[in-house]
Amino acid sequence: MTSASCEPRRTVTVAVVQAAAPLFDTPAAVTRAHELIRDAHRRGAEVVVLPEAFLGGYPKGLDFGMTVGSRTPAGRDLFRRYHAAAIDVPGPEVEDLAAVTRELGCHVVVGAVEREGGTLYCVALFFGPDGYLGLHRKLMPTAAERCLWGQGDGSTLPVIDTGSARIGAAICWENYMPLLRTAMYAKGVDLWCAPTVDDRDAWQATMRHIALEGRCFVLSANQYLRRDALPADLHPIQGDEPDTVLIGGGSVIVSPLGEILAGPLRDGEGILTAELDLDDLARARFDLDTTGHYARPDVFTLHVDESPRSTVTTS
Repeated sequence: MTSASCEPRRTVTVAVVQAAAPLFDTPAAVTRAHELIRDAHRRGAEVVVLPEAFLGGYPKGLDFGMTVGSRTPAGRDLFRRYHAAAIDVPGPEVEDLAAVTRELGCHVVVGAVEREGGTLYCVALFFGPDGYLGLHRKLMPTAAERCLWGQGDGSTLPVIDTGSARIGAAICWENYMPLLRTAMYAKGVDLWCAPTVDDRDAWQATMRHIALEGRCFVLSANQYLRRDALPADLHPIQGDEPDTVLIGGGSVIVSPLGEILAGPLRDGEGILTAELDLDDLARARFDLDTTGHYARPDVFTLHVDESPRSTVTTS
């Protein structure tokens, strides 16, 4: 027997949750998050990822009365409802979830809509056995999202060391930003969390590419949302039939060599789990480390400004 075969395996069990929370009902969304985190933990998960905008909601198919050069009173009132459903960070919802992860001793990444003054941000919240650990604000909202959400800055790009692996997050189409990916790779991310609402088949190629490029495990959690989960007075462009699927899932877990370990999950809600062999990280980086031995710093460099950008500063 070789000495290598006597070494204990370094593993972590992870879960991605495919579900949607009630829109405009934040207390119900927090309760649902509690239930799903506990369910994933009962399945052995030490790291749990929930989808983009799980708290606060992703208003798929709603136009908020916006056209170029014009907004409607009804659309303004719909934004008021959306603003009221967002969460403050810190705030009671954050503390509620922090209490759960302290109790269970697990790490959790939760997509949320954060409220700061009159501006909303799409964020990923990080929790662990010590409670709330920090957040990442989405740097670039996509298309019409820019009318609802502000842009994050470089001060919220954390990669958190759990003691066994390093966790980071990129939200939905941020995953298409090559320089953001490079910055995260340079921080040594091992578990790349991708809360999303992108349910296209092409998303699977993106998740596998990032796993291969970053030589990291990828944990993508998507919503599964039907029309009958929205309040009756809303009318998404997809139609008002109750069983109309607004967001079709596709949650997936991928290895550092691009192999699908679980998923993609379609046609309903659910929880995917996988036991990850953390030594696969070193095995995969043997021939590709994009910010290490496979980089060319004599040719390419990247400057990342991680300072907070405040509109008003006082001295």
